[in-house]
Amino acid sequence: MTDTMISSATRETVIGFDRPFVMIGERINPTGRKALAEEMKNGDFSRVEADALAQVAAGAPVLDVNAGIPLADEPAILADTIRLVQSLVDVPLSIDSSIVAALQAGLEAYEGKALVNSVTGEDEQMEQVLPLVAKHGAAVVAISNDETGISEDPDVRFAVAQKIVNRAADHGIPASDIVVDPLVMPIGAMATAGQQVFQLVRRLRNELKVNTTCGASNVSFGLPERAGINSAFLAMAIAAGMTSAITNPLEPEIVRAIRAADVLAGHDPDCATWISTYRPVETESRGRRRGGRRRATA
Repeated sequence: MTDTMISSATRETVIGFDRPFVMIGERINPTGRKALAEEMKNGDFSRVEADALAQVAAGAPVLDVNAGIPLADEPAILADTIRLVQSLVDVPLSIDSSIVAALQAGLEAYEGKALVNSVTGEDEQMEQVLPLVAKHGAAVVAISNDETGISEDPDVRFAVAQKIVNRAADHGIPASDIVVDPLVMPIGAMATAGQQVFQLVRRLRNELKVNTTCGASNVSFGLPERAGINSAFLAMAIAAGMTSAITNPLEPEIVRAIRAADVLAGHDPDCATWISTYRPVETESRGRRRGGRRRATA
């Protein structure tokens, strides 16, 4: 069975076939968040601090960190953000950028074994990103698209993932350090999007023996009640064998679905996490009412 270990300076998280599903907190990302983008661009990281602390408190064992802000110095901002987040929380981080210089700056600032997000199957990008991953001893998210774009054929996407795994091996990166993203398309635009991902995840697990991840919220883009769709998607993805996802740990419905799926998949021994999280706690006053006596009045 495949385990992918990532770490901060003091804490390890393992993504694996027979382990609890790993939530990668998505909130430190200015994409689509104008206020956060403007703050980060101007050196205000108060919202980043709040999001980092809240996501870890909600149970996220890994945080994704993105600084993709138009017309900003992404490498510098990403490195500063990584240093800040690592000073606040001890969980490992996913360094998220499509800019190689930003990935390099983030890796140089990082303490521990990071998850690099990401590399595609484009030859030029692989030859830039994979040596960087190998140099820093990191793990990497492999996106299953290449120069031809994102194929609607699951077999083509599988072939791209296989290509990345093989090319990574040429750079000394083992399959255990590769987490494949099969690419989740919006279900509102592509009716078979969910089925394609589940089919791909099974093949990636059984044939390539790699761990998997995705941007889970993509599946519900454009639809109402997105948390409901995301929750159902994640539970079904876990049943298919997916081992991690970039998602929002501040959505109780999503977290509950993931924890329930872990129970049903046998990844929560003795239901310990479920019980400790959701068992009702008797209040002190309730205990007093049961055990105490009413004082007599004169």
